[in-house]
Amino acid sequence: MTPTESRAIIGLRAHGRRIAFTMAEILLSLTIIGVVAAITLPSLTGNINERTWNTQRKALYARFSQAIALMPSLNGYGTLTEDSSSGASDAVDTAAETFITDGLAKVLKINNICDSDHLEDCGIVSSINTTGSAVDLPLDWLELNSKMINASYAGLSLDSHSMINAKAAAFETQNGESLVVYYNPSCRGAEERLTAYIVSPLICANFIYDLNGSKGPNTVGKDVGFITALYSFDSNVVSPMPVYQTKTGYYDDAVKFCREQDDARLPNKEEAISLWVNKKFIPNISTMQFYTSSSPGSANRIIQLNGNAGVMGSVFKDETGDISAQCVKR
Repeated sequence: MTPTESRAIIGLRAHGRRIAFTMAEILLSLTIIGVVAAITLPSLTGNINERTWNTQRKALYARFSQAIALMPSLNGYGTLTEDSSSGASDAVDTAAETFITDGLAKVLKINNICDSDHLEDCGIVSSINTTGSAVDLPLDWLELNSKMINASYAGLSLDSHSMINAKAAAFETQNGESLVVYYNPSCRGAEERLTAYIVSPLICANFIYDLNGSKGPNTVGKDVGFITALYSFDSNVVSPMPVYQTKTGYYDDAVKFCREQDDARLPNKEEAISLWVNKKFIPNISTMQFYTSSSPGSANRIIQLNGNAGVMGSVFKDETGDISAQCVKR
């Protein structure tokens, strides 16, 4: 090798050392990449989860709507009798379980059915997270909403409702969703009054669903929500997703307010009833009354949550007061 060639090789090696990274520089770069990833990945993962849950939720609602439409009626399933005494061995409660086995299972693909004593075998968790706190899973109508058992409204002497408390049952779908069902075998058809009525007799079945079973986060508005089936014949199925903001004022203000909440809207009449029966999972729901989008004539439908019942009524558009905008999304 000539001296000139030796100098050229040394020059190349020196040049190579000048463009290489030191170990300290590599470690610093990896640290920066790690910090950026730690900041952005949870957000990206959260967005992916939200889109996945939204897709699953809409698919589940579509399947339920189609399935329940195929059922000839929603009332009359199973047997429900009073205990002859406290803790009596002859008490009979097969309502919710029979509704699943003899009703839903004929129109919906179901993998597993669980009675009230074995809900966890269907992937049901014992506690559900809300924006306020964790809520124990209701095991019967009384725990879900006591006004389903006994309701009366002083302003309407003929409008009252009572039923025997029925335990919940559960099932899993072929798509992996877990659902708890609360069933009212004595539910009735569409309302008999135009201006006001107690809503509890109209609720045939209420479902609390978990899109991924016992896996987290088990939170309302994410993987957990509710579906309500109303009216014994010509049933209506709704699945409102509550937006946890309220505003008190006029009807037009309520409409505008909901549209500003990330494209939310006022609930329709049936969605308002669903919100009422599931109010345990909505921490800041109005305890008085809130607007619906159903507007007969110059008056607007409202649902009133008083101490004795959930009542659907009407209010004139120019009235205001304690009427709130409880916004929802589909």
